Amino acid sequence: MRHTLPIAPQFYVTAPQPCPYLEGRIERKLFTALQGEGADQLNNSLSQQGFRRSQNVLYRPSCTDCAACLSARIDVSAFSPTKSQKRAARRNAHLQRRATSPWATDDQYELFRRYLDTRHADGGMADMDVFEFAAMIEETPIRSRVVEYADPKTGNLIAVSLTDVLDDGLSMVYSFYDPNQPQSSLGTYMILDHIDIAREAGLPYVYLGYWVPGSPKMGYKVKFAGLEVYVKGGWQRVDDPEAFTDSTHHPLSTAPIAEQVANIQLPDRHPTKG
Repeated sequence: MRHTLPIAPQFYVTAPQPCPYLEGRIERKLFTALQGEGADQLNNSLSQQGFRRSQNVLYRPSCTDCAACLSARIDVSAFSPTKSQKRAARRNAHLQRRATSPWATDDQYELFRRYLDTRHADGGMADMDVFEFAAMIEETPIRSRVVEYADPKTGNLIAVSLTDVLDDGLSMVYSFYDPNQPQSSLGTYMILDHIDIAREAGLPYVYLGYWVPGSPKMGYKVKFAGLEVYVKGGWQRVDDPEAFTDSTHHPLSTAPIAEQVANIQLPDRHPTKG
């Protein structure tokens, strides 16, 4: 009988390209494939180390001249809503939540296209067709859900979040919503609702992706109490956002790729059975 040893994840670096968040900067990502029987373990472990999932890839910024992108999550136990967040919750309390398996629909894609065309017409996803959209939703080797929000009176789909279920929280992989309702604060409401879902499930965190100080696109994340960011190998509470401005992250703070990979903690591929 032939025995094969488990293969450790291989890490790669993307080619440099213009940063979508800070003008004049160049971005580069460290990434690895998410596949096989250990996909859930790897996703859990690397998410806790600042990585994010995109389909069957896990990635983390690894820019040579900048360290502004900070992986962000909300500590559910430390969160309390602001007055404006309470108003957003009340404005959307009528919406009906539906959590389903990761399956793409025509209604989702139509909403997705309206959202992109209005909010991110010049973004990296602007040319995504229906097949690429379906791949984004459905190509997940781990435990994922599509959380939909609909108007019960009309049945119209209002907002959608592709959400991963981690051992220690919920990770909002990608969210989009009706761009014609700016007064409803739908993006804020989806985060608030995910905080409620996590609390009900006994999960301590809601992962939001990256907060980029100095980028207006990412400024909303720092408005949530209990926000933590992954800095220098650990999670730190953002009590004072000014302490995490881009100027505090010198280019030389980015370690060489080999050192970054060596410091990544991989999950135990042979857990002890009780």
